Amino acid sequence: MQVKSTPKNLPADQRRAVTVEAVVELTAEQNPGDITTAAIAERMNLTQGALFRHFPNKDAIWQAVMEWVAEQLLQRVDRAMQGAESPLLALEAVFLTHIEFVVAHPGVPRLLFSELQRAEETPAKRMARTLIGRYSARLTELIEAGKSRGELALDVDTAAAVIAFIGTIQGLVMHSLLSGRVKQIRTDAPGAFVIYLRGIRLRNEPGA
Repeated sequence: MQVKSTPKNLPADQRRAVTVEAVVELTAEQNPGDITTAAIAERMNLTQGALFRHFPNKDAIWQAVMEWVAEQLLQRVDRAMQGAESPLLALEAVFLTHIEFVVAHPGVPRLLFSELQRAEETPAKRMARTLIGRYSARLTELIEAGKSRGELALDVDTAAAVIAFIGTIQGLVMHSLLSGRVKQIRTDAPGAFVIYLRGIRLRNEPGA
């Protein structure tokens, strides 16, 4: 997804989508906090004036990017859940789907961390929190279903299990970013999920 040259007269919706693509590319290359509207416009082969005809300010661009991240990730999570035969298999599918999303868009975790760490309240920060809330709700649904189906231990703290699930992915992401080998996360993810699963699976399950 390399935005090098953009037709000058795209419809507004397409222009906004191309802008989001440009920002996602740039976040994979540098600190999101250092990305300027000039850099975004340059990546799109536009002037800043042309860029601001579709977005009133930089915060509006970042909000659009976070909305795209939420939509894309949650769509993938929902498909993973629907295609699984059991809650436990759905958890694994969601975990690996999230990992693949990070591999495809390595700048997205940087953007999320950057927004959530900002002291001021911004539309993008609110969208990031909304994304985490919606994602957590889906995990809660799967964990509770796993308990009902006898796949997961009844005494597991669901809220803690959700935090541990997200935290395991975050740990893998941070390690991959620090090592500079984002694709290594694919190799590390299955083993990390097995360790997570041992903490929540019914104790008499095979391999528990």
